Amino acid sequence: MKIGASYWMFEGGLEAKRPIVEAMREAKELGFDGIELAIASQGVLTDSTTKAQCEDIVAAADDLGIEISSVASGESWGCSPTANDPDTRKRIIDFTRKALHVTNWLGTDAYLFVPGAVDVFFLPDAEVIPYDLCYERASEAVKQLIPVAEETSVAICIENVWNKFLLSPLEMRSFVDSFESELVRVYFDVGNVLLTGYPDQWIRILGERIKRVHVKDFKCSVGTADGFVDLLKGDVDFAAVKDALADVGYEGYVTAEMLPFEPGRPEKTARAMKEIFTSFES
Repeated sequence: MKIGASYWMFEGGLEAKRPIVEAMREAKELGFDGIELAIASQGVLTDSTTKAQCEDIVAAADDLGIEISSVASGESWGCSPTANDPDTRKRIIDFTRKALHVTNWLGTDAYLFVPGAVDVFFLPDAEVIPYDLCYERASEAVKQLIPVAEETSVAICIENVWNKFLLSPLEMRSFVDSFESELVRVYFDVGNVLLTGYPDQWIRILGERIKRVHVKDFKCSVGTADGFVDLLKGDVDFAAVKDALADVGYEGYVTAEMLPFEPGRPEKTARAMKEIFTSFES
């Protein structure tokens, strides 16, 4: 089991301004085995990033002795695959096709994809999409992306997020299985399910469909986005999470996604990740 750090958790990361090599160096110095880079339409890594630029990033990672564990994107929150506007839907599909190639050029095989949303909790003016229509459009979006996933050997990893969509592990399992493709997988976030479910139950139900794991902590008594807290300060039962991951044979990255940046948070996160997951090595 290897521990990773999200690029977003470092200073300037969420704004896509932190130089990638600086973020990789900080992650390595904190003891992380890998870093999850983030791609957006603007910033240091975009859908216009070239193969040569990616090769330079990979070479820098090799020099530092850190792996690029995966690539994430929040682009489809504001440019949703389930939007009512067909031009918006086309733009995010075009972006994601390019992003899958960038992910491949960066030498990793997992791309975090938010397939749409019924509601966007942090964008109060966002449109609300009927659940059944959201499901239909999200399915169509993934179907359009599978050929590029096959071309690049990069898995489209659907994450459970606060989008009022795919609200149970059974529905997530059915959604993923409907594509009959090994390149449509799950990016499971242990903290995101805590308000309505149990991470260990999700893990056992999703099983081998889980390609990557995000690690956060959450206080259920708060019940809003303010409930996300530093690791080991919330209600996630990490012992149960570790047991469930072991039971399903998960051996991939567990990546801390602690945001936004706060002074000292990366250091605290690194210590907590080592404390939580050391037992995997025993």
